[in-house]
Amino acid sequence: MNRPLHAARCDQYLRYETGHGDTAQRIPCGRHSLTGRTIVITGGGRGIGEAITTYFHGQGDRVVIGSRVDSGLARDLGARALFQKTDVRRAAESRRLVDRAVEWSGQADVLINNAGFSGWRSLADIEESFWDDMIETNLKGTLFACQAAVPYMSAGSSIINVSSLAGKRGSASNSVYCGSKFGVNGITQSLAKEVGELGIRVNAVCPVYVRTEGLDDALRGSQSPAAGQEIESYMKAFAATNAALGRMPKGEEVASTCYFLASEHATAITGQCINVDCGVLPQ
Repeated sequence: MNRPLHAARCDQYLRYETGHGDTAQRIPCGRHSLTGRTIVITGGGRGIGEAITTYFHGQGDRVVIGSRVDSGLARDLGARALFQKTDVRRAAESRRLVDRAVEWSGQADVLINNAGFSGWRSLADIEESFWDDMIETNLKGTLFACQAAVPYMSAGSSIINVSSLAGKRGSASNSVYCGSKFGVNGITQSLAKEVGELGIRVNAVCPVYVRTEGLDDALRGSQSPAAGQEIESYMKAFAATNAALGRMPKGEEVASTCYFLASEHATAITGQCINVDCGVLPQ
């Protein structure tokens, strides 16, 4: 389909131009309701992404899952759910994801950038391939998915980036992951300033450890802070000594925070990176 390349302005209508000075399409900038929306979620088939997808779908939204592997979640959810094979390391695939959402539903109201992974490596053991894969997935994927989605968005639309507490503080043997998530927070704040005049809000959620298969795999690594401990024991000890609430957040709690940020109850909130951490890093 012919994609608008950039938003020109937003008053009664949001006007998109092709880049050659002619108007490609005009979309009414009406108030977004909490039903009938289309939510595009990268990495939406597993882990935190699965919780986010399921939560929004359960509230009546249409969900479009972009992931490298089809987990079967869209099929399980049935109506109002669609899977599109997507590798966010490839900007063209992020564009295709958003295009597919618009072809399917006629709109793209909310983008949730959840695709990402973690892993610990000491400075001496960081290989270029490790850097490239993490930065391209966590950071590049976030930026270019935003670039793909914004031209289709109207006033009231929202972008939510799933960052991490590691985007606010460093930790040993975690420089690549921390760098990627500090970058995600920077993108969040910068884009909030850039697209705010269009009525589009951009925020991030910053969870601490949320138990998923991906986190467990990362913690089993020889250089992770779990250091060969049994993961359940490590998590309980970490929560007891670090979290004000004495526990770690659940995927559903990250999902409900995302839902709030995408709702009409958060229309004055943009450019924020909100901790979902049970009080590990009070700010």
